[in-house]
Amino acid sequence: MQAANSAVLNFLMKHLYFLLFCLLSATAFAQKADPAAFAQYINPDNLRKHEEVLTSDSLEGRETGTEGNRKAAQYISGQLAALQLPKSVGDSSYFQKVIYTNQGWTNLEMSVDSAVYHFITDFYAFTMDNASTSRVDAKEVVFLGYGVEDEKYNDYKNANVAGKVILIYNGEPRNRDSLSFLSGLATPSEWSANRRKKLEAARRHGVKAVLIVDDHFLQTTRRFNSLNPSNSIGETEDPNLGFPPNVYITPAVAQQIVGDRQASLEKARLKILTGKPASATFPCKLSFSLNKYFNQLVSANVLGFIEGTDPQLKKEIVVVSAHFDHLGKAGSEVYHGADDNASGTSGVLTIARALTEAKKQGLGPRRSVLCLFMTGEEKGLLGSNYYVNFPLYPLANTVADVNIDMIGRVDDEHLNDPNYIYVIGSNRLSTELHQIDSVANDTYTHLALDYRYNAPNDPNRYYYRSDHYNFAQRGIPAIFYFNGTHADYHRTTDTIDKINFEKMAKVAQLAYYTVFELANRNERIKVDGK
Repeated sequence: MQAANSAVLNFLMKHLYFLLFCLLSATAFAQKADPAAFAQYINPDNLRKHEEVLTSDSLEGRETGTEGNRKAAQYISGQLAALQLPKSVGDSSYFQKVIYTNQGWTNLEMSVDSAVYHFITDFYAFTMDNASTSRVDAKEVVFLGYGVEDEKYNDYKNANVAGKVILIYNGEPRNRDSLSFLSGLATPSEWSANRRKKLEAARRHGVKAVLIVDDHFLQTTRRFNSLNPSNSIGETEDPNLGFPPNVYITPAVAQQIVGDRQASLEKARLKILTGKPASATFPCKLSFSLNKYFNQLVSANVLGFIEGTDPQLKKEIVVVSAHFDHLGKAGSEVYHGADDNASGTSGVLTIARALTEAKKQGLGPRRSVLCLFMTGEEKGLLGSNYYVNFPLYPLANTVADVNIDMIGRVDDEHLNDPNYIYVIGSNRLSTELHQIDSVANDTYTHLALDYRYNAPNDPNRYYYRSDHYNFAQRGIPAIFYFNGTHADYHRTTDTIDKINFEKMAKVAQLAYYTVFELANRNERIKVDGK
């Protein structure tokens, strides 16, 4: 009797497993077979609703760092909350704070005794290493070797330079065989590679200012770099609480400081060649001033995360992206940016809804999808650059970026047939991504896919000019949908009344179908391009 019961039980268990397998297979098939059921949410009416808000005068052109940009971010986050998407930034916010620091020189002056010197030709300085305003006057300068403070060699040993201006050499001390006293080798130590180590040592000892002799001044290309404003990622050190004022000078300026006391300098230099620090004081009338502006740009990316349904695949991420910033205002005139890029932003919002509705019906996405709304694109792809430097989800797990930037208009090439879209980057890193997009279009949207701007020699270089490129630089396959430029591009006339919502819906649907396939296929697409 027990053997009979066991046989029946085995029979039932086998059939139960078979039924379960069929059920799972049917679900997987449905996931791949019916994305069109949810494309209905990507329609002209829904797109128009988002466009009306994003292009309204109250958002004042959505310029990065402005109140209008913050209002746009709040609107987007409100839409994500309505879809009941989780707050993925620290479990408490939809916002990834984006911070950039911009600074540049406004005025620089230098004189030694009666000689007046000029920026770039006689001296240069880095904005990142100096305070917003510095004025230095001194009656003497202390030569302090190389300005090194190390256990193997210490220029500060027995030297009292608090409140003094010091003159130091670039590089590090070496013996007569050109071997470093610090590394013991011909190769330089960190004291040469990291210019801030010397400034940090000077700060520790209360130095008033630092003059650094650049023996290769005329060949040093970085002196020209000091002309350019710096735009650094993140919060930099407060320039008013940082290093002593510091400038790089030519040997000729150093000679002016030394004057007729060259013998004292040579004596100190010869002593340093033996590995023994030496200093000397040179009377002179030194004056220099450094004046700059210092601004921090603070904004935020907005993130909507749709967690995948497959326990094995959900750790992988498909990004669908658009930038929501634009150019702001010029006086009372608003740059509405209806096409650039309220169109892409509206497209991603409707894609988020379509995917959310699919998930409610148990139809994926199997992989997770990150709807990434980026700020600062018009300032130089700042939001996407910030994200790839500080990703909320591992870049190693990021499958692809599907980027939408300007999809609501028709360019001059297609005035008689608006049923087109330029596709850029699809085959640069993954031929599979290119095939997925092509098949999706052949199956569902039937747009004319124009690849002219994907050519490596495209003079417009559009491949490098939207947010997808920061992902591509990290080896992540990226595809960029773009309608081309038009007479209203970056003008106040880029308004909602000129948007072709029927065409816009078809392009957004194509992006959705591409995302759907990327998120639901069994295998992650392969990277087979450079």
